[in-house]
Amino acid sequence: MAIPSDYPNLWHASAPEAPRTAPLDCPISVDTAIIGGGFTGLSAALHLAQKGVAVAVLEARMVGFGGSGRNVGLVNAGMWTKPDDLIATLGETVGNRLLDELGGGPALVYELVEKHDIPCEAVRNGTLHMALGKAGVADIRARHNQWKKRGAPVELLDEAQAASISGARGFSGALLDKRAGTIQPLAYARGLARAALDAGARIYTDTPLMGATRKGDLWVLTTPNGSVTARNVIVATNAYGGMVKNTPWRAHTDGLTLLPYFQFATKPLSDNIARSILPERQGTWDTGMVMTSFRMDQQNRLIYGSIGTLDGLGKATHQAFARRAVRQIFPFLGDISFDYWWDGSIGMTDNNLPKLHHLDENVVSISGYNGRGIAPGTVFGRALAQYLTGDVTAIPLAKTDPSPDTFRRIKSSFYSVGALAKHMIDRRF
Repeated sequence: MAIPSDYPNLWHASAPEAPRTAPLDCPISVDTAIIGGGFTGLSAALHLAQKGVAVAVLEARMVGFGGSGRNVGLVNAGMWTKPDDLIATLGETVGNRLLDELGGGPALVYELVEKHDIPCEAVRNGTLHMALGKAGVADIRARHNQWKKRGAPVELLDEAQAASISGARGFSGALLDKRAGTIQPLAYARGLARAALDAGARIYTDTPLMGATRKGDLWVLTTPNGSVTARNVIVATNAYGGMVKNTPWRAHTDGLTLLPYFQFATKPLSDNIARSILPERQGTWDTGMVMTSFRMDQQNRLIYGSIGTLDGLGKATHQAFARRAVRQIFPFLGDISFDYWWDGSIGMTDNNLPKLHHLDENVVSISGYNGRGIAPGTVFGRALAQYLTGDVTAIPLAKTDPSPDTFRRIKSSFYSVGALAKHMIDRRF
């Protein structure tokens, strides 16, 4: 799918060209079919192809169309849930395995970037969880203590240290996680796609899944102009599973609450000013109930984001809020303008943790990254590849049945309306 030249997503404007792909236009047979060309699906395709498995990816639009091309670009370790809470939810055995795997998630991402020479503005200088007020300090202190007990290289910063490392005002402290970093997320997705193709995987874009039927021990997947016969199927659509039509495999998506998230990017800042904002190029997010994030890119653009959609009244409201917030956080910037804006959906689960589902015979999915798509998607893609090639213990999650949330649309609307209301009045004083 071609992207209009005026498409306002910065990642599309600054990413290297995508590898050449085309729609599926004939019947093919593979061992494993993957639905979705984002971080999880592409990581699975790469690792399966490297094992000599015949694999095809079916992507309804383009590589990285969903969350992988709308991401903030923070390569975080672990999940949003605190380590102790994660173990309390999943139990000692599964919880510790998941923490170990995802704690090492950024290392896997940067290893793949280096191994496959992926040009994606990769910076591994950590991330900063910025604290707002006393409650925010208590939050990051608890996270620091829990990760420190596990030997993680995290550092608790006070107000002055947080201001010094970020250049930002108005925060009461920060948690620096040295395992983490930032990337240009769409460039990373395109790089994974290129690496997977080089390893022998097939990727078909503009190829939506239209239906699936079971024939013996095989699946026949139909698309507008071709079909795929496969023994195994990975459904890697996460929050964008609504694009899968006429199959029962949307069940995992029906259990996700979709949290909208928008971003604005400034014009490139002068070198002098840019050096005053996150000079080591960490990515940040804060402890606010309506979370915000900010980071810099390689072209010295400041990227600011928060919860909400940019449709209708949303764009003007959120844009005005973003301008006010940036002026307060970085008062030396003065008036600013935005060259780019975009939004997307985050898949949230009822316990804020990802879930493993066996959707049907030989059909498996992992979804619900709760705002942590890059490292977990890469890790779980590799784990799915290992699982389907014989390592039944590869996935550090217990299997659960899909459980549709009848209130998911109400919750999503609540997040959108609540964020809009807050941003109408926030940071005016």
